Amino acid sequence: MQEIPALISDLTAILVLAAITTLLCKKINLPSVLGYILAGFLVGPVVEFIPTIHDMANIEVWSDIGVIFLMFGLGLEFSLHKMAEVGVPGFLSAGIQALGMGIVGFFLGILLGWGTMNSVFLGVMLAMSSTMITMKSIEDMGFKEEKFSDLAMGTLVIEDIIAIFAMVILSTIAVSQSISGLALAERLGILLLYLALWLILGIYLVPTLMKKLVGLMNDEVLLIFSLALCFLMALLAEEIGLSTELGAFLAGSLLAGTVHAERVEHLITPCKNLFGAVFFVSVGFMVQPAMILKYIAPILLLAVVAIVGKLFFLTLGGLAAGQELDVSVSSAAAQTQVGEFSFIIAGLGQSLSVTGAFLYPIIVAVSVVTTFTTPFLLKLAGPLTRLLERILPDKWLAAIAKYSAARQADKSGENKDLTFFLKYYFQTLALYGVLAVGVILLGVRSLLPFLLRLDWGGRRAELVACGMMYLALLFLLPAMLRIKKRYFTALWLESTSNRLLLSILMIFRAGVVILLAVLPAFLIFQVNPLWLASGAIPLMWIVTRSDRLTGHYLEVEARFLANFNERKLAEQFGQGDQAEVHHWLTEQLYVVTLACPEKYVGEGMTLWDHGWGSADHINIIKIIRGKEHINIPEGDVKTRGGDLLVAMGSRRDLENFCFKQTVDGVRPQKGSRLQTLKEYIENQEGIPQTRQLLCCGVSLGKDLPQQGRSIRDSGIKEEWSAFLIGLERDLLPIPNPDRSMTLRTGDLLWVMGSQEMAGKLVRLGLLD
Repeated sequence: MQEIPALISDLTAILVLAAITTLLCKKINLPSVLGYILAGFLVGPVVEFIPTIHDMANIEVWSDIGVIFLMFGLGLEFSLHKMAEVGVPGFLSAGIQALGMGIVGFFLGILLGWGTMNSVFLGVMLAMSSTMITMKSIEDMGFKEEKFSDLAMGTLVIEDIIAIFAMVILSTIAVSQSISGLALAERLGILLLYLALWLILGIYLVPTLMKKLVGLMNDEVLLIFSLALCFLMALLAEEIGLSTELGAFLAGSLLAGTVHAERVEHLITPCKNLFGAVFFVSVGFMVQPAMILKYIAPILLLAVVAIVGKLFFLTLGGLAAGQELDVSVSSAAAQTQVGEFSFIIAGLGQSLSVTGAFLYPIIVAVSVVTTFTTPFLLKLAGPLTRLLERILPDKWLAAIAKYSAARQADKSGENKDLTFFLKYYFQTLALYGVLAVGVILLGVRSLLPFLLRLDWGGRRAELVACGMMYLALLFLLPAMLRIKKRYFTALWLESTSNRLLLSILMIFRAGVVILLAVLPAFLIFQVNPLWLASGAIPLMWIVTRSDRLTGHYLEVEARFLANFNERKLAEQFGQGDQAEVHHWLTEQLYVVTLACPEKYVGEGMTLWDHGWGSADHINIIKIIRGKEHINIPEGDVKTRGGDLLVAMGSRRDLENFCFKQTVDGVRPQKGSRLQTLKEYIENQEGIPQTRQLLCCGVSLGKDLPQQGRSIRDSGIKEEWSAFLIGLERDLLPIPNPDRSMTLRTGDLLWVMGSQEMAGKLVRLGLLD
């Protein structure tokens, strides 16, 4: 009979004991992680009366796979949307706690005589709380709906991100055996670049690929696809000098933004639980009673420092973020344990041979102690808050309450125009800037050496590499110069201080573009940057005026936004739920009726001459001239004194437009107000039916001539007697789209017109 492989017998022992110990932990309401660690201790080398693991090397491989699965699962729970929702409170709370505990842990290690590297690793490990144990404690104790749970979860999300960066920093420090500022900055810079590049390309490519293959994605194929992406990105991360954990985490975060996220999470949960259990069991191998007894005093000291320090720094972080005292204390009490991420960091130190053998079992013991105390501290959060309210001076409590109220007021009264402008400004700069830097690095570090190896000759290889880089940059760099003019105009008109800020931002952006434009030729040919800049500036100016290129930018950005928001859009609107999209669109566009004075300075000027569409981002959807109603007027229609102009646009655009028109005497009609497009369409009782405006949706099929054309050249206005007010692409609503945008098959076009439009659409078979 063939002998059973050692791996099978080892796994049998691990799983049997893990099942028993976790059941016992569940029985006494303890986290299952403790059961796994206990199982690892029992099958480890210390306990002799239970069969010991024979093939430790294979178990370590399974343990490494377990870490990859755990990080992949963590990434599936994390998304960029979640990080945005965390907001300032999560960032401040996590940042203050990580910095404070990191410093305390480092100096405590130094005082204990453990040396610099052990102390650095100790500081980072003490700063990491447990997402799993915190969530479990909050749920088991019925606090999930409490306000502090949102702050705790947000803080843990940011802590996990800090841990990812900490692992890269620690790897750099460990390799050089010292803290080199230059090496550390370079390593972090590369990490940030690759992180951004991966996320941008991943958001653009992965959801798009999954949409095309959705018909083939049964559970089996989706599981294999997801795991392939996980391990591929883990290997790529290892190849470029980063950690496999980071690659797995990024793979999970890319899938977290897709509509398949919950299904993938459900499918990989058994794999994650199995391999994750092996990892935590392997942690138990390191528990050595003799070592624990030897270091019992430091273990208890570290446990107390971790609990007290986390309570202090997390409470301080919550207060700094403007949270109330009770919310800050309760959130801190839920996170006082040393988490499972610390095991991964401890394992990293051992694999790099830079930490002592004693550190791993010590941090495991500290984690066990702090895990036991977490539920009790959570129960004591209320009494602790009341104790602080009695102890702290009344002036301090009043200052805390006043600061919290002020933070909430600032949040509700923030300048939304500036927020939206800065958001688009930095998104555009980051999106195309990171891609441009990626193109330059790829060209200089990969393409040029490859061409030189082909014996093309030095000069020829350099010219080809440089030319290919500039072909890519010719598409990317002009896009960085685009701005949201509607917010720019509003901010420019609002105040002089805004003009200074906007000018600085525009100069900075132009400087970045010029720097990227001169880099390839400078790096390869060492050409004078000033000569390169003098040629790049006019070229960029010419390229930015290209309507075709603008159309490509808009298409890329629409695809990126649709992919980035795929899961949220699906949750908000539902697949194919057109009524909801229609409601959203008509609620976002506004209408106001303006009256031209009898002696109007714009008398005889055409709508094209006024240039309101390009300059003010509004559209005149109707001109009322006595009893005449000119619906969806052409650009050559002339305005006259006494005309009533029905303008449509976003709320802010219309407010800016009304403000500018008062100079020429144009004011809102008496009794007219800013109203949504939905309200305007529903309240046309006083207008004859033949003169009323209608709004409807048309699905763009492959057989329609508009497919593949820009909105400007689509002929919608001429052939349908309609005006395109917005479209929906991949569930992404795009109100008032740019005229250069290219229409694609599957777009849902929202058009406005009169009964003439409805008749034409019915005859064309586009309306039921």
